[in-house]
Order: sequence, then C-alpha cells, then structure tokens
Amino acid sequence: MRKVDHVPDLAEAAKLQRRRFRELQRQSRVFDTRTRTIGVDLEGLDTQVKDKRIQDATQRAWDESIAGEMKQNDKIMCILSQRQKKDTVNLEKAINEFRQNYQQPETRREFDLSDPQSLKKDAPARVADSDPRCTVSGLQKFMGEDLNSENRKRFQQEQTREWLLEQHKDWTNALADRKFADGLHDVHRLELDRKAMELQRIDEETRRAICVTTKEFNRTQAIESVEKRKLEKRQELEDNVAEISNMLKGDLLSENPQQAISSFAPNRVITDRWKGMSQDQLKEIRDIQLQQVLEKLRLEEEERQRKAEWDRQRIQAARAELLYERHQQRQNRELRRALDNHNAQLSQDQKMRRAALDEEVYANFPSGQYYTQFNTISR
Repeated sequence: MRKVDHVPDLAEAAKLQRRRFRELQRQSRVFDTRTRTIGVDLEGLDTQVKDKRIQDATQRAWDESIAGEMKQNDKIMCILSQRQKKDTVNLEKAINEFRQNYQQPETRREFDLSDPQSLKKDAPARVADSDPRCTVSGLQKFMGEDLNSENRKRFQQEQTREWLLEQHKDWTNALADRKFADGLHDVHRLELDRKAMELQRIDEETRRAICVTTKEFNRTQAIESVEKRKLEKRQELEDNVAEISNMLKGDLLSENPQQAISSFAPNRVITDRWKGMSQDQLKEIRDIQLQQVLEKLRLEEEERQRKAEWDRQRIQAARAELLYERHQQRQNRELRRALDNHNAQLSQDQKMRRAALDEEVYANFPSGQYYTQFNTISR
C-alpha cells in the first residue's frame, strides 16, 4: 500500500518551514549580544526537544499503521491462496470422478472398433443355413430370401435408439459439468471482487485518517507559532522600553568612564560604552584572532576530508549497486533466453505431435460414402 501523494509534500514543506524558523531563531540569539554573553537559550532547546518528540511520535504511529496494514494484507492473500488451491483440488477431483463414473471405455460408441476382446465376443464363421454372413458361393442363401429381415430391422431400430439415448445422456452430462464449472468460477470471481472492495475501503479510511491527523498537527503548529510570535513581540517591546529608560537614566550620556566596566567580572566591559583599548589588549586580541583563524582552517580541512570520505563511500556504494543491477539484468536475460528456448522446443514438439496425429491417427477418417455402403444388399 502506497502513501497518499500529497502527504509527503506537506510534511516536507512543514519540516523545511520549521528548519528555517529555527535557523532564524538561532541567528537572532547568536547576533544578540545580551543572549550570547549571558548563557544558553533554554527556551529554544526545550522547543527543539518538544518538536523532536512530536515528530518521533508521528513517525512511530505511521510505521505502526503501515505494519498493521501489511500484516492484514498478508493474511488476506494467504486465505485467498488456500481457498483457490482448495477449489482447484475439488474441481479436479469432481472431473476425475465424472470420468470414472460416466466416461468408461466400454460406454463409448466406437469401443467395438478397438475392443481387445472383440475376437472372443465375435460369432463363429457359420452358425446356420440362415446366417446372413453366408456368401453366394456357399449356395445356402439366395437373392430375395431375407428370412431375418424383421428381426434385423427391429435390432437396427433398437441400436439406433440406444445410440440416440447415449448421445443425449452425454450431452446432458457435459452441459451439467459446464454449468458446475461456470458456477465455481462465478463464486470465485465474486469473492475476489468482494475482497478487492474491502481492501480499497480500508485504504481509503487509512488515507482519510492520515489526512485528518496531518491537518490537526499543522493547525496545532500554526497556533503555537502565532502565540510564540506574539510573545516574542511583546518581550521585544518591553526590552526596548526598558533599554530606552536605562539610556535616559544611565551614565552613557554623562560620559562616565566607569560606565564601561561590566558587573559580571572586572576584566569585562560593555562594548557600546567602551572608549578604547590599550596596545597590550589589542595585541592579545590579534593573537586570539590568529588562533581562531588557524582553528577555523583546521576545522575546514577536517570537514573537507570528511566530505571527501563520504563522497568516496557514496561512489563505491553507487558502483556496487550498478554492478549488482547489471548482474541481475544478465541473470534475467539468461532466464528469459532459457524460457524462450524451452517454449520454442515445446511448440516444435506440439507441432510434430499434431502432424503425426493428422498423418497417422486421423488419416482414415470415414466419409459419407463409407456409411452408405451398409444395408444396400442382403449380404
């Protein structure tokens, strides 16, 4: 079962929007002198932890729903497969029973042509003087002396009636078998249609539930974002009012030299009130900056090496995947070639078998002239 087409796009857009918002928050904290010098932003860390927990819970719920649907689909497929196998076995068993009960070799109309006991069942060469098999050269029966004409006609009528009854019985049995097979096919098809509709209904319900969950999550995130912006705006307004009040009442406008000394440590100063540094302080700052430049170059070199290693591993993995895919394609081509050869061989064997049947088995098919030669003379 695939996911809903528009759900990944909305989730990806929401994730990108949250990442951009966190980046803006981080920039505001980094470039803010007061926040950077005081300490860690606990509120930002708590927000990140809360967002991570919500994301993990949503992903876990999605994985559990997908796993449940996969298990249910596997059970349904196993049940359908077993039922189809059972129906096939029952159909084959019914066909075999019908053949054993109603299609014995002795019940066929042409069985006397291939009966192995025909010689034992055949009458003697001559039974009596009235035997219709006696030839003219035997001088036992002459032209016009058809003494058994009534019995012969009665026997022929009885034989014709038996043949018609047997043909009607065969046709009735064949029609009943066909109706039974069609009924089994219709039942199996209706069962498959019902299962397909049930699976489609479950899929639609799952999609609707996912859409509702996503909409509720997006609505909650939007409400939290609006409340957070309002709170930040109110806090910023209060900070600006307090800063203006401090500037009006402080020592900045009075040019007091002690106003640049920080209250956190004696060696720290307030940058916006400081009037200048000594040469030693400048030299110390330049040395620290040089160390920072070297540290940054070292980190960039390590990052470049790490990226190069990742690129090498990714190229190796892509090459291995390409080799495996080519190997699979070669195996598929070989299997297809072997299957084509096998099918060609089967087709050739079938053609040869059909040609042999047409040339040898069905070569002497009786025509209408063959049946017209009977009952024309008394012999």
